[in-house]
Amino acid sequence: MKEYLTTIVARSPRHTATNVMREYLQARVLEVMQERGAWTSLAFMGGTALRFLYSIPRFSEDLDFTLESGGDSFDFAGLLESMRARFVREGYDVALKVGTKTTVNKAFVRFVGLEHELGLSPHVDKTFSVKVEVDTNPPPGARVEMTTVRRHVTLRLAHHDRASLLAGKISALLFREWIKGRDVYDLVWYLSDPDWPPPNEELLAGIFAQSNRAELGVDGAWKAALRKRLETAPWDHVLTDVERFLERDTDRWMLERDTVLDVLSQRGLGP
Repeated sequence: MKEYLTTIVARSPRHTATNVMREYLQARVLEVMQERGAWTSLAFMGGTALRFLYSIPRFSEDLDFTLESGGDSFDFAGLLESMRARFVREGYDVALKVGTKTTVNKAFVRFVGLEHELGLSPHVDKTFSVKVEVDTNPPPGARVEMTTVRRHVTLRLAHHDRASLLAGKISALLFREWIKGRDVYDLVWYLSDPDWPPPNEELLAGIFAQSNRAELGVDGAWKAALRKRLETAPWDHVLTDVERFLERDTDRWMLERDTVLDVLSQRGLGP
């Protein structure tokens, strides 16, 4: 399997090679999770779920999950140790940093020297990390589906459905401290598809209640709040946040504020 990684990175354009490496490692992490039966309790969500399930044309950085059931028996540290052991058997130099003291369990699967080995860095000891997060107290209302996909390996993934994924993206745009370009790109990608369902209102209500902003769920108040946030938020960093993850440089127009506001209007989320 390591030989396969070497081959696909060597064949990739220089500007996408690191993203290709990361995505392969993400796929292998998901494979270990699948083999450990993680989908009996976890659901895949976020930008990387969009990439694996729906082939959004941007790479993604983190693996994000919600704990949907089996909280008492969920063993995050044990799951990560299984990942480490698998990669070590295949010849990788891997270390873990795992944190389970907060509601969102976080881990970094660290690959020491891999970028140098693949010709992506001159630094022998440079560490590349794959980040894994699990929200152990997610808001209620998400709907979960099972889908079989192939991206480097064949996976059968439990994940939030399309309406729930969009609800999660809307909440990120409303509540993050700053507007991330990746969230903006994803929102335009979602809303430009006329067949993509509207957001899961039950999940949005759960998110708003958990964030002590229940008023946003009254009479669709979140729609005006989202538009106002996107109209007034600082925008200088939006493109720089996402451009290294774009498959196509020509997609930069999707990050223009006027484009975003126009798409909101097309989907009835503004004047």
